[in-house]
Amino acid sequence: MSRGRTFYEFFAGGGMARIGLGEGWSCAFANDFDPLKAATYRTNFEDAETHLHEGDVWAVEPARLAPYADLAWASSPCQDFSLAGGRAGLAGGRSSAFFGFWRLIQALGPAAPRLVVIENVSGLLTSHGGADFTALCQALADEGYVFGALEIDAARFVPQSRPRVFVVASRIPPTPGLTGESPFHTRAVREAQARLPGDLARRWVWWRGEAPPARNADLASLLEPDEAVVWNDEARTRALLALMAPQHLARIEAARAAGERRVGAVFRRMRVETGVRVQRAEVRFDGLAGCLRTPRGGSSRQTLVVIEDGRVRSRLVSPREGARLMGLPEDYRLPRAATGALHVVGDGVAVPVVRWLAAQILEPLLAPPVAAAAE
Repeated sequence: MSRGRTFYEFFAGGGMARIGLGEGWSCAFANDFDPLKAATYRTNFEDAETHLHEGDVWAVEPARLAPYADLAWASSPCQDFSLAGGRAGLAGGRSSAFFGFWRLIQALGPAAPRLVVIENVSGLLTSHGGADFTALCQALADEGYVFGALEIDAARFVPQSRPRVFVVASRIPPTPGLTGESPFHTRAVREAQARLPGDLARRWVWWRGEAPPARNADLASLLEPDEAVVWNDEARTRALLALMAPQHLARIEAARAAGERRVGAVFRRMRVETGVRVQRAEVRFDGLAGCLRTPRGGSSRQTLVVIEDGRVRSRLVSPREGARLMGLPEDYRLPRAATGALHVVGDGVAVPVVRWLAAQILEPLLAPPVAAAAE
């Protein structure tokens, strides 16, 4: 009889990796430092009290972990993913959140999970001239893992542009069917691999995986009904348009001239123009939202513009729309406050991407031992 697949979820947030892995997996341990995220996790998972640790990963003792798991998933905070100098920090005190997690994997020794997935922003591949990525690969190699990376844009699955790097490490020798070409071996991944020293390059695995089917939803299809949301007044919409450079205003006018309902996503960014930093609003009408991020005020929340019958209206993305853009189910329970809800979803991992990784790589890697245990 199979015991099923088990996993640890470090930096779990609202549990989006858990949802993506699906019902065939059970969580043996989860942690998050953020009280709001931990509360959201508890709200959505009835068994949270049996395995959720709320607090700093550096405060977790190895004995707190369940004795065995097939997978360790770590979506460590991108802002402190500086690995190149992390090893000295391990001996001298606190270091990055990643090393707080990694010391636990090291402490497990031979009982450490056979699979590790580390998810982070794409900048991990190039930060500090590639030294951070090399240090990460060295840490994995030191514990007996082979590894490879995929750069996956969630836009292949949901209408949100959200490129992320997924480093998949394994103590299970990959079968030939799991290696080869992949649409997610981007130029950045290939260049990162090429920078590795020879001993690490020899441990590299080019994980393959079938390309996902074409996405069948666009941004407009995920929106709440017009009457169910709060719209900006005309003055605020005019102020938003006033922040647009000529090429973006031209997109607005082209959408207005099209004579049909058009939905665009707007981000505010700082640009340097003639040597001066200016705030700009930039609009896209390609059916995608820009990358959701954790809101720290109105200007950091993504805005929508809807053009219909020659009229331009604007509003902020709602929490439920943000959840849909992350691939979360409709019954996922969000914090009541909009800022809190968008903080949880904007700092998570896109659920369908996790499901793709599980189906294409993680579950096939684990299939032989699971089948043997069932015999």
